[in-house]
Amino acid sequence: MSITAAMVKELREKSGAGMMDCKTALTEAGGDMEAAVDWLRTKGLAKAAKKAGRVAAEGLVGVASASGKAAVIELNSETDFVARNDGFQELVKTVAEVAVGTDGTLETVADASYPGSEKNVKDTITDVIAKIGENMNLRRTAVLTVSEGVVASYIHGAVADGLGKIGVLVALESSGDKDKLNALGRQVAMHIAATSPLALSTDELDPAVVERERSVFAEQARESGKPDNIVEKMVEGRIRKFYEEVTLVKQSFVIDPDKTVEQAVAALGTELGTDVKLTGFVRFALGEGIEKEEQDFAAEVAAASGQ
Repeated sequence: MSITAAMVKELREKSGAGMMDCKTALTEAGGDMEAAVDWLRTKGLAKAAKKAGRVAAEGLVGVASASGKAAVIELNSETDFVARNDGFQELVKTVAEVAVGTDGTLETVADASYPGSEKNVKDTITDVIAKIGENMNLRRTAVLTVSEGVVASYIHGAVADGLGKIGVLVALESSGDKDKLNALGRQVAMHIAATSPLALSTDELDPAVVERERSVFAEQARESGKPDNIVEKMVEGRIRKFYEEVTLVKQSFVIDPDKTVEQAVAALGTELGTDVKLTGFVRFALGEGIEKEEQDFAAEVAAASGQ
């Protein structure tokens, strides 16, 4: 397969590796981008442990809370200018409040009645699109609930109350003091905003992700030339380290690095004299996974001037 300059450029952006290394990796992988990333990683040439992607979507993430329940939504716009519009911000805030009263699925939220209107959320957004003149998209929604305890929330990069660039929900099940539960929940939510864990625990990690990491670690270990039994121990050690890096409960707590998140939750349980269980989290970062087409500004100006 012919390796193009565009393919090399894409791999460089994904991996942070040099141009010639990227070209060699693509050649070795027969043009398969993900296999090329793994090849670079086995050679110690790539920095990325997870898929990289440019984030370019605009809009806002909104959170809203009720007793034992909270919702987070992402509403995208084409420009940041619209995201700063008071009407758009009110729309995001209201949709988040509507979501709290639903099961949290995108379809249910879109079909729910919009307060003060005979229309649903989806049709209301359509009306705002016509009024503002810019496309919008209710991209995703989520709700967390607890039977007893709190669902704490945190907004990073807040532009208004409950609105910002990253929204996090954390569910803590407990019969303990709600103010103390909420305080820890908010700290854990801030931790999640900063570290972006892949899963709550090892049991919830995607097996395909774990297997991919194991394969990369095994190839790296074999290149050391050590015996198979030593290689196996090396791989298991790397996998344990991987779990500590990507699962929330095993991560070092940013508020108190001497404890893991799991230990911080247990410590609160001891303080309150009752069990505290971290049952779930949701993290929405504005535009993650969406790639906006890059514009060549010079070419755009030339085209506009008729040259």
